Amino acid sequence: MLLAVPFSGAASSTAVGAASGGGRGSLGIRLLEAPVIRKHDPRARIYVVDHLTPGTTITRRMEVTNVSASPRRVELYAAAARIEHDRFVFAPEGTPNELTTWTSLDHPKVDLAPHGNGVVKVTIRVPKSAWRGEQYAVIWAQEAVKPNASHNLGEINRVGIRVYLDIGPGGEPPSDFQIEKLTPMRDGAGRPEIVAQINNTGGRALDMSGTLSLSDGPGGLNAGPFAATTGVTLRPGDTAPVTVVLDKRVPAGPWKVRLSFASGLVKRNVSATITFPASGIGKSQTMGFHLPIRVLLIGLMILVPSGVLIVLGRRYRSRARSR
Repeated sequence: MLLAVPFSGAASSTAVGAASGGGRGSLGIRLLEAPVIRKHDPRARIYVVDHLTPGTTITRRMEVTNVSASPRRVELYAAAARIEHDRFVFAPEGTPNELTTWTSLDHPKVDLAPHGNGVVKVTIRVPKSAWRGEQYAVIWAQEAVKPNASHNLGEINRVGIRVYLDIGPGGEPPSDFQIEKLTPMRDGAGRPEIVAQINNTGGRALDMSGTLSLSDGPGGLNAGPFAATTGVTLRPGDTAPVTVVLDKRVPAGPWKVRLSFASGLVKRNVSATITFPASGIGKSQTMGFHLPIRVLLIGLMILVPSGVLIVLGRRYRSRARSR
């Protein structure tokens, strides 16, 4: 079993979902601990993110909260998920996959008092026969309300925590990404946008977030930061656009733009000078290329032995000439 470090409620994040009808209140769920080696990783404070060798068991504690003035009976379970079209997609209720068959909860159901909470423990047991690769799931907390005399329609109130679990021997695949291109444009409402083309060059899935700041604009204006549109999740090797929408009152430019993107502890910054078009799509700019971490490591493994051989060769020739 791997060690996990607890963190305070102020540092963790709560996912809250409203009931789908009738206004019966809300549920909240949050992760209470993360692996020791990921204690500084913001993604590991929100989601279960880990790398395990086959045959390993981990546990995580989660808190479920009743954000309403009425008692609630909440069901907890794991269901399948996948990454599709650059989005983390939830499978229909209760759909299994390999990861969910390894997952169990110590309390499949909890009764919550008004504005009360309860703690559940999730256990993931990876079999020794598990195949290498990253798998996805969601730990759901769900309240289902059946139709009755005062509610003609049933309701399902569901909140969850994502699971990103990489399986394989040895160390974890590195995470990395490349900001390849920036394109200024305007949307249908005339608002200026910057679209950044991002390529996942690492070995783990990424959840992209970012901000954009403008400086040295017309008359020396500065603006921002503006937050990037969230919800983009990239599988290894995938490329997708991430958009930053600005205020319609922002002048066309030219501007010096600085974009900062991150997924967990991996961060990249780029700068460029752009002018927003009057409408439609403006001129794209290709960003400077940096090699993925794994390519750099392979290059060092090749170059260092080669350098040693060159030095030894020079010494041998020097000794031969001196004889």
